[in-house]
Amino acid sequence: MHAHPRPWPTRGRRATILLTMSAATLAGCASAPATVDDDGPSVLVSFYPLQFLAERIGGPDTAISSLTPPGAEPHDLELSPAQVANVGRADLVVYVAGFQAAVDEAIAARTPAHVVDAAALTNLTPLAAETSPCPTPDTSETAICEAPNRADEPLDPHFWLDPTRMEPVADAIADALSGIAPDRAETYKANRDQTVSDLIDLDERFEEGLATCANRTIVATHAAFGYMAARYGLTQLSVGGIDPDAEPSPARIREVAALLEGTGATTVFFESQASPEIARTLADQVGLTAEVLDPLEAAGDGNYLTRMSTDLATLRAALQCQ
Repeated sequence: MHAHPRPWPTRGRRATILLTMSAATLAGCASAPATVDDDGPSVLVSFYPLQFLAERIGGPDTAISSLTPPGAEPHDLELSPAQVANVGRADLVVYVAGFQAAVDEAIAARTPAHVVDAAALTNLTPLAAETSPCPTPDTSETAICEAPNRADEPLDPHFWLDPTRMEPVADAIADALSGIAPDRAETYKANRDQTVSDLIDLDERFEEGLATCANRTIVATHAAFGYMAARYGLTQLSVGGIDPDAEPSPARIREVAALLEGTGATTVFFESQASPEIARTLADQVGLTAEVLDPLEAAGDGNYLTRMSTDLATLRAALQCQ
């Protein structure tokens, strides 16, 4: 049976359980594997958000490596024979089934001792099939209406952009590490508790920061922000699909340009690892600006918490939030 994220505490209850975020918490963990003693568990993760959780929960006595190198695009990951062999040697492998085909194949071939599959824990849903304009009540303006999901749509893997969906993965990593190194179980639990507290704080800041915005549409070239939009009452309108390297047709760009009329959108978002040309083309057609919004798929400057905070500031400016 697949586990689903537990309901998060209400805002009033959150205030009683939040821990103070220290400078060390914000500084987070480096992207390089930690230095460990000979007895520490070895953890292999498939890409950055899972690396963040493993580093925070495992701590300095856990050897953590990522199959996706810093700065690389995880959607297109290919593994070397040595990396495939490492999948079988690691004490724990953490991945998202269905996201990176090469990782799925390596796990099937090598059968790691312990596996955490985030896809089985986070209730992944299909990407919305399309968006279309619809009239809003008592106004002549146009809003974006989302069509129902199609059965043939791929599951959207970008769960980590909703902080509440990270908790069950943190739980599973802590449980797996406790099974591998039971003498460190209390440390893993304490690290898990601190990590979840930080995620709760991040969720609260997003909820408050995006509560009152003049515009509520995230216009993006990469359809990575669906879970974030759903969590905070926003709408995602994407030019392309889940894969950031898939080139949208000129017809799709024209269609999105038409959908944007009357929405009040000011910004088309693209990611720093992808070409900005599509975003700039669309922005030029409809008189918007093009800005970077980080989907946090790859390791980079800062950690998950600081980079999500940067995204929040970017969204607040673009969506004209009060």
